[in-house]
Amino acid sequence: MALRNPYDSYNKTKQNSIFTASKEELTMMLYNGMVKFVNQAIIAIDEKRIQQAHEAIYRTSDIIMELNMTLNMEYELSKGLRQLYDFLIDKLTEANITKDKRALEEILPIVIDLRDTWKEAMVLSKKEQ
Repeated sequence: MALRNPYDSYNKTKQNSIFTASKEELTMMLYNGMVKFVNQAIIAIDEKRIQQAHEAIYRTSDIIMELNMTLNMEYELSKGLRQLYDFLIDKLTEANITKDKRALEEILPIVIDLRDTWKEAMVLSKKEQ
């Protein structure tokens, strides 16, 4: 008798939510992921788990690069976001090289603010519909 992985149904549910999510919800998932991975990297550095810190920083960078690629540069806001994303990538690179959490602690409020602003924009957008 084969044992079932208890995470199989969770992973399937999570995968289904990704496939059925709107563009706005997918962006929210990315912002949530950024917050999660920055926090994980800070904790990993504190606990001297260098490989886990590297992986969390790398995942955060991947998310930022994905968000950066989807910007519509016809809007002035996108130009500002591109500069902010570049700054975040620079800080993540610094944190990954030095394994010093100060750079991560510096960007965490920015990442949280981006997520919270996006969440607020989603709420306002739904009210207008």
